[in-house]
Amino acid sequence: MNRYRNDLVGGGRPVDLDIAQSLELWRSALSESVRREGPDLSARQMAILLTVYRDQVPATVRGLAADLDLPKPAVTRALDRLSELGLIRRKVDRADRRNILIQRTVAGSVFLSDFAELIILAGRARQ
Repeated sequence: MNRYRNDLVGGGRPVDLDIAQSLELWRSALSESVRREGPDLSARQMAILLTVYRDQVPATVRGLAADLDLPKPAVTRALDRLSELGLIRRKVDRADRRNILIQRTVAGSVFLSDFAELIILAGRARQ
């Protein structure tokens, strides 16, 4: 079976998982996530949210669409939902008022920290 080796962000120890193990880790974290109170994000919404929080520069719809190879209307719809949930905030770019910057929020940071904890717990459970 194929095996992938990934270095964890932040200098953690490397993780060595096969395909079945990686999918089980993801399934376990997602299953726990949907059982808890809070938003149930689509894969597209989660990818966009993770991209906004991963990058240090302010995100734009155009930039997110290019980075994720998605149509701009799809990104806009996902951002609408993330904004409704308070996980991101939109702000007009003062330098170029045509641009809308996508900003992080405390609620979004907490959501992703909690989700990361679910992944960590799922990983520990498999050891």
